[in-house]
Amino acid sequence: MSNPALPLRLHHNAYVCADQERTRHFYEDIVGMPLLAAWIEEAEFPEFPGRRMSYSHAFYGIGDGGALAFFNFADPEAAAAYQAKKQPTFIHIALAVTGETQDRIKQRLETANLKVREVDHGYCKSIYVQDPDGLLVEFTSDPPDAGEIAAHQRTTAHETLRRWAAGDRKVNNDIRPHR
Repeated sequence: MSNPALPLRLHHNAYVCADQERTRHFYEDIVGMPLLAAWIEEAEFPEFPGRRMSYSHAFYGIGDGGALAFFNFADPEAAAAYQAKKQPTFIHIALAVTGETQDRIKQRLETANLKVREVDHGYCKSIYVQDPDGLLVEFTSDPPDAGEIAAHQRTTAHETLRRWAAGDRKVNNDIRPHR
């Protein structure tokens, strides 16, 4: 049951790509996210007052109805101003997948000779890959006891953040495999 006071779902996360076909190949052919829509539009943007810019806007589907969206600009100056920038590890999008889907995505990424990083967080297992423009994308699968883990976190999250803010750095993730 949804809570009408909360957002219903993520509609889309928008990024900029240098090449729509290269981006389509990665997200649709390798990852397996279907191209849902591709718009060609024209608008004026605050960074370029008085200039109408032509751009494309493509959407790749996520199972809940949301999407990842990618802009591409015809004007070289706009393309340079809005170009995607490689992000540090902790700035990324994480998409939930089943373990089986995660394995298939990993196999297709490796077949495409893309570097895949794997991490077992305890509360989920993740693979990470960079898209053609440097966007870090995580595909994460939940363990069988994810519901119990989430329920426990709902009861302890406020106290954990209070401890953190007070300077208490004691680790509380006792389910993450230690390496």
